Amino acid sequence: MSASFFSAAYGEARQRFLEAAAKAGAAVQHHVHPLKGAAGEEIGTDTALIGPGDVARLFIVTSGTHGPEGFSGSACQLALLNDELAKRAADRGIALLLIHAVNPYGFSHLKRTNEDNIDLNRNFGDFSQPYPDNPVYEQIHDLLVPATWPPSADNEERLTASMTRLAGQRDPGVSSGQAKHADGLFYSGTAPAWSNRTIRSILRSHGTNKRHIAWIDVHTGLGPYGHGEKIFGRHSAETTKRAKAWWGGDLIVSTATESVSPRTIGHITGCAPEECPGAAITPTTLEYGTVPNPVVRHALRGEAWLAGHPDAPAPLVKDIRRAVRDAFFVDADDWKGMILGQFRAQALQTINGLANEQI
Repeated sequence: MSASFFSAAYGEARQRFLEAAAKAGAAVQHHVHPLKGAAGEEIGTDTALIGPGDVARLFIVTSGTHGPEGFSGSACQLALLNDELAKRAADRGIALLLIHAVNPYGFSHLKRTNEDNIDLNRNFGDFSQPYPDNPVYEQIHDLLVPATWPPSADNEERLTASMTRLAGQRDPGVSSGQAKHADGLFYSGTAPAWSNRTIRSILRSHGTNKRHIAWIDVHTGLGPYGHGEKIFGRHSAETTKRAKAWWGGDLIVSTATESVSPRTIGHITGCAPEECPGAAITPTTLEYGTVPNPVVRHALRGEAWLAGHPDAPAPLVKDIRRAVRDAFFVDADDWKGMILGQFRAQALQTINGLANEQI
């Protein structure tokens, strides 16, 4: 049953999301992207709001911040639209806002990054200030993005040795973000991307009159197979206490050594306090493991190389895109069941936590 909520392509995922939203009686809005999808289709970030807009509590679920990670996030949203939890939230004075495909271009084209090779989870920072230097990334950029693809055996050996040497470096780490290499991995960009501007507009539209906002951003690609780590950023003691009360002792602060995620600058949920300053914001990233880290890293290297070689042969392009898809989506029923089961549990925790907050 759980496998049925997963789609095979962005276009299918979008259609099913919109159909389920309409069936659930949600208020739907479309934010059409200026570019086209991989099949020439219209792409966009769509929202579905269930429940009255004038309540004080809002529960946000986002999918596809990192392109093909949207296969799982979209499935979680589709399952929620077909679940009695959505009605339970409305009955308890909570509006449910599902934001489908934050990065529709990456979702459709099977790119973790957006149309400009920007990692959107490094793009939500303050561009009036320089993006922090990342000397760790600088040491290995030329190894990560070689001149030719597939990389040579010598390149692979040198990269493996460098990654071993840098193991445990987290503040910053290789994947913490960087602004110097537009053709590189984890690139922040130099200005707010289309998706950044769109998400901020959505938050202003739906969140400025809220007192409490909970936000789950669904991701894949880090950690053990099928395990969903509840990652919590660097927040105040009050917010941390509230998050742990809602989501339990397995909530992991991203700065902790046991977290699968490094420190990052420009995370998507970080814009919520800026756009909704009157609300208490309780955000988390739900990060599901897929395949071993070296496999994920290889896929991302291929994606970065391809961004700088748009005229690559079609068979090679297809191989790289498929590798990215497979790094962030496991087409296996047991994995899909783990994704939806853990998401539903956290969604229920979130609804209960929000409902019990004093207004």
